[in-house]
Amino acid sequence: MIVSLSRAAVAGVGLTALLALASGAEAQTANKAAATLENRTKGSAGAPVTVYEMSDFQCPYCRQFALETFPQIDREYIATGKVRWVFINFPLTSIHAHAAAAAQVALCAANQRGFWRMHDLLFRNQDRWAPEQEPGPFFLSLADSAGLSKETMLACLQAPETLEAVKADAEGASRSGAGSTPSFYIEGGLLEGALPVKVFRQVLDSVYAVKKGGKAVRR
Repeated sequence: MIVSLSRAAVAGVGLTALLALASGAEAQTANKAAATLENRTKGSAGAPVTVYEMSDFQCPYCRQFALETFPQIDREYIATGKVRWVFINFPLTSIHAHAAAAAQVALCAANQRGFWRMHDLLFRNQDRWAPEQEPGPFFLSLADSAGLSKETMLACLQAPETLEAVKADAEGASRSGAGSTPSFYIEGGLLEGALPVKVFRQVLDSVYAVKKGGKAVRR
């Protein structure tokens, strides 16, 4: 886990734009991936602060953040209209064998408007599917728990475009300066690590205050 707050290599450029920086066929795939961001976004489109979470479903630190910290951020910042939260797949395939497959499952759930339900299920059950040699059947079984169509899910998983969309996400995350998971691109800055909620409060309150032209809230 890396804990730091630094300027991104391309500060001021949102990840949606970064996803479109590839060339040729990669750019077309990137644009399609950017178009799906709405299905894995929480919060008001008019929120003054946007956070891009770059995460790996097989990463234990990402799991810790998702289950322990994110619910508090959701209640305090997303539900209150202060923050818009976007999930970007950043599977670290060199150390997590099933991370890309899990990301594909999440994207296919997003196509059925069930991304956040699948997000929670993948992280809650990480200790069940991560050690498996072939987690595919378990992934597919999660469709029932998420209230999704298995047939539609399977067709989506078999489509080559789904893996390409995951790759486009990862490319965009890399271009933002991320090198570990979880990482958070926040209005031109990069926050890395499964940090405690008090750190996120300090950062989000500060950025929100700047955006609104006021003073940072002290907690």
